[in-house]
Amino acid sequence: MAPTPPIRLLVVEDQPQILRHQLKLLEGFPEVVLCGSARDGTEALRQLDEARPDVVLLDLGLPDLSGIEVTREILRRRPDTEVLIWTVFEEEEKVLDAIRAGASGYLLKGTPAARLVEAIREVHSGGSIIQPQLARRLLRRFKPAPANEAPSGVPSGTRSLSPREREILKLLARGLSNADVAKALSVGRATVRTHLEHIYEKLEVSNRTEAVTEGIRQGLIEV
Repeated sequence: MAPTPPIRLLVVEDQPQILRHQLKLLEGFPEVVLCGSARDGTEALRQLDEARPDVVLLDLGLPDLSGIEVTREILRRRPDTEVLIWTVFEEEEKVLDAIRAGASGYLLKGTPAARLVEAIREVHSGGSIIQPQLARRLLRRFKPAPANEAPSGVPSGTRSLSPREREILKLLARGLSNADVAKALSVGRATVRTHLEHIYEKLEVSNRTEAVTEGIRQGLIEV
């Protein structure tokens, strides 16, 4: 069986000291290969075709283009590339905008390198990342919308989630990865992915963050 090729990573960070530190930490993980780095959005987009990243680790606070613009343009040019936002608490609204633009998740600056690499693997395999500390603050911004709901508390036209799907949705809201959910429920990752597909279809969303947000809006999850 052929070995799995390393994940090609492009790191975009405007602070040179943070960038150097992050690149040095990531060098110790053979499953990730650094295919490029940039300190602004223009340079990141210039490198896309040559670097051919599988994942872009993107700082939102860039000096030229906004992280939202860069996310949108990356996915327009390379739809198979995953964008993982690298953020701070103060950028909550920007994080939401980046998720809407297609980012696969977000991590807080200062996350240990091992957890960062785990997150890179997770988004590369089709998952999304919601970090608990920031997720709680973001999710409290959402309230159910009674005007659009049927008497059952679920908006009309939305298919009801099964008890297991609701359980998984609650675990997602706690920030668990697919692997963590599988471990918590004593099931395989493939089973979790299947449940996620059903959740996305029923809630009419396209990723984990949107699923959790919609779950909050519908009153399926308490925060």
